[in-house]
Amino acid sequence: MDHQAIVIGGGHNGLVCAAYLARAGIDTLVVEARDSVGGCASTVDAVGARVNICNCDHITFRSTPIADELALADHGLRYLGVDPAQWQQAYDGGPAWPVFTDVDRTLDALARTHPHEVDGYRAYARQAVPAARLVLDLANEAPTPGSVLRRLAGLRGIGAATVARWSRASAAEVLQSFFRTDALLGPAFASGPAVWGLPPSWPGTGLGALALALKHVAGVGRPAGGSGALPVALLGAFEAAGGEVRTSARVTTIECEGERVRGVRLADGTVLEAPTVVVACDPRLAFVEWLRRPPAAAEGLVARWRDAPVHEGYESKIDAVVAAAPRYRAVDPALADTLGVDPTEATMVVAPGLGAFERAHVLLGQGRVAERPMLLVNLPSVRDPALVPPAGGHVFSLEVLYTPYSLEGGWASGGEPRRWLEVLASLVEPGFLDGLGAWRTMTPEAYEGEFFLPRGHATSFAGGPVAALTGRQRELTRYETPVEGLFLTGAATFPGAGVWGAPGRNAARVVLRSLDRPLGR
Repeated sequence: MDHQAIVIGGGHNGLVCAAYLARAGIDTLVVEARDSVGGCASTVDAVGARVNICNCDHITFRSTPIADELALADHGLRYLGVDPAQWQQAYDGGPAWPVFTDVDRTLDALARTHPHEVDGYRAYARQAVPAARLVLDLANEAPTPGSVLRRLAGLRGIGAATVARWSRASAAEVLQSFFRTDALLGPAFASGPAVWGLPPSWPGTGLGALALALKHVAGVGRPAGGSGALPVALLGAFEAAGGEVRTSARVTTIECEGERVRGVRLADGTVLEAPTVVVACDPRLAFVEWLRRPPAAAEGLVARWRDAPVHEGYESKIDAVVAAAPRYRAVDPALADTLGVDPTEATMVVAPGLGAFERAHVLLGQGRVAERPMLLVNLPSVRDPALVPPAGGHVFSLEVLYTPYSLEGGWASGGEPRRWLEVLASLVEPGFLDGLGAWRTMTPEAYEGEFFLPRGHATSFAGGPVAALTGRQRELTRYETPVEGLFLTGAATFPGAGVWGAPGRNAARVVLRSLDRPLGR
């Protein structure tokens, strides 16, 4: 055998899993199709600056023990706290309002901007914060029924009733039970199920309403030097433990022999053998296109993934260099001064009302973008001097959801991305576009071409602990497959979503348990 374990995919979850395996003494190889690791958590050179591939705000990763267990600080990882964690505004919802890590500080600010929403937010926090703590706690191990029940018993059910109740409801039902205006409803939804590409009325999206509460539990941090500092540190920890990485190594086949996995074949014909293979990329690609001669026990798995609908991407992002930070007309400068904060440090969420989200989702299916799209705006160089462009100014990021892969007329023609900048310009003080320098757009097409995301869609496990506990796709919640030695991790597996890392750590624990090895030496 060439190695004891091969991890397919060098995104942050693949690197987390690989680092734990290597630290436990397993001879581990990571194979990555791109010329560098990190995937969508990377920071790259573009538009004359260092820009993040996706949003730079990390919340859930910091709720895990990964950084401490892998000693990532020794490999350069340092987080810059961002507080307020976020600013929120609706297109027609009055003044912008900040979400601080501290609930009371958030309520004090809300009393100045939307006093009629204070009681509702207090009630929301009372229910949502314990539930968010529970979800984060449950995410740090594979959710077997026994482990979930033991954890619930240990917590004496704190937050459990909320998790169970909200998991059966839609996000709209949950949010409308607390908030009255678009100023809260829209941004609260934008931070949750909108990121999954779903509409507010979609059944079972209620746990997405925990998005605001997560900011109160874990807070927002940004890796100094950009989001990519995290995968760089993970790579350092992996290699320090003896791990090996091959980049520009595209897998075309997962080889099986008898009942178990044998290794992988690369596009150049190279065969790499290992008794353990971990898929840290798109599951459908692995099971439907790569798996060769699978055992009879895996036939149902392959058929299920072959018949599953193929989704298209819906997220785009503009990166640019701007001469100066935009000044939002919805932000009261006196409020910012009173609070002692710079409103350009945190991400600004600009959202329509829930009804407009429903219409935007319909338009998405028609290949069109809503007139007033959902925007997430940040300027990471305001908080992080290391990201200030060499020529001066600031790095500007504009993330837009419900932007179809199959855009009507195609992405090469038309003025959609430019229109998003003009929409934002209508919300800020004059002159912003005059200071716009070089810029680019990452569309679903671009994510497909550059990051091997089929149709630009990043498969994500969109359920919660209840769905994980009762889910029938065990490979997504238990990280194991019917093929002996073949495991699964990544955003498609529990708990999924964003820069979390818990799937990678959980998968490593399952792999090591199968090898009768502890999590670390």
